[in-house]
Amino acid sequence: MSSALAPLRHAPFRLLITGRTINALGNSFATLALAFAVLDLTGSTSDLGLVVGIRTLVNVIFLLFGGVLADRMPKQLLMVGSSLAAALSQGIVAYLVLSDSATVPLLIVLGAVNGMVGALALPASSSILPQTVPAEIRQQANAINRLTLNSAVILGAPLAGVVVAATNPGWGIAIDAVTFLVAALVFMALRTPPAPAKPAAAEGTIGDERTPGEAAVEPSRPNIFADLRTGWTEFWSRTWLWVVVAAFSVINACWSGGLYVLGPAVADETFGRQSWGFVLAAQTGGMILGALIAMRLRVRRLLLLGAVSTFGMALPLLLLGLYPQVVVLIVGALLAGGLLEQFGVAWETTMQEHVPPDKLARVYSYDMVGSFVAMPIGELLVGPISHQVGVEATLVGAGVLVIVAVLGMLASRDVRTLRHELPERDPVSVKESVA
Repeated sequence: MSSALAPLRHAPFRLLITGRTINALGNSFATLALAFAVLDLTGSTSDLGLVVGIRTLVNVIFLLFGGVLADRMPKQLLMVGSSLAAALSQGIVAYLVLSDSATVPLLIVLGAVNGMVGALALPASSSILPQTVPAEIRQQANAINRLTLNSAVILGAPLAGVVVAATNPGWGIAIDAVTFLVAALVFMALRTPPAPAKPAAAEGTIGDERTPGEAAVEPSRPNIFADLRTGWTEFWSRTWLWVVVAAFSVINACWSGGLYVLGPAVADETFGRQSWGFVLAAQTGGMILGALIAMRLRVRRLLLLGAVSTFGMALPLLLLGLYPQVVVLIVGALLAGGLLEQFGVAWETTMQEHVPPDKLARVYSYDMVGSFVAMPIGELLVGPISHQVGVEATLVGAGVLVIVAVLGMLASRDVRTLRHELPERDPVSVKESVA
């Protein structure tokens, strides 16, 4: 286990995962609390889909801009500023809900603000990880990062269910606001070394002429649109990348609409809000187990393993539609979470291994936009569709679409054959950073 935990020997990595884990803990409260706040307000799944859908849409719109900013300026600065802005917006939402002053239009506007500031920081927080650890232990670092994030959710989701059921959804959102503030303080202490110079012939890019002490900044960038074009070229030149992103646009639309809009509605009608928190926690528990497995895996076709594992994302949707019983849902969510995490670690590691470091944030932003663009569509349409064909049929249809999308992803030869460079057996021997 010592080699698997080697990334924790590096102080920048510890600070990064600490801040992100605190945010994840708060967000596990906010996701559940906001859903039931809207349902308490209007009782309408269409209104809930509108609130979460607009937030996601704004998030997607600003992701590309966030990717450009992250490659132009200090990533740590973006993370601090975004956390502070998110703390303010979520604090206002909590006040409105707790004072019975909330309305759907107000929640939409504040959700849009929160989505915007989150988009400005997400590419930065994702692309900064390779700067916190040596390349030899990057896979383990990605696994630990996801392990700690999921541990926060498995702790937060059931606790959020208890808080929301016993008090008021506004308190759950207030907790999220406080965690953003604490995370901002942690990110203020984060310092990373300059990004490593890339090889002169890497993927057809020009070599980096910096001396070791120079900042990792390109000498000339005429405008934002040039940066966006460069990021798009890097994204589109890798077939495995855009094929997976295209598949996940469908998968995420089905997942977000089914679990985050119809899921709370089904829970309200059947087994209750507190039990729904335990279902979400079980999914995250599976992800924790999956991360523990993923940090030990040594496979050449890491992306293929991850792609096959995404079949598990259909399971909770099918069970929620066909047999919404708590015990069955918990088991299904546990299994789905474990499989999903194999994809998560494989995808992060593959991106960081095959994309030049100085363009990684922009490529991450295109990945996020492509993967997330259909989420607001799914969240906005799932309510009206379920009114027409029924909740059960909508959830089963979503599960089937997930399976079809995974099959499409696996039809790509590039996805099936892309090889992962296995590190040396003993990454502990890598020189540690100064704490």
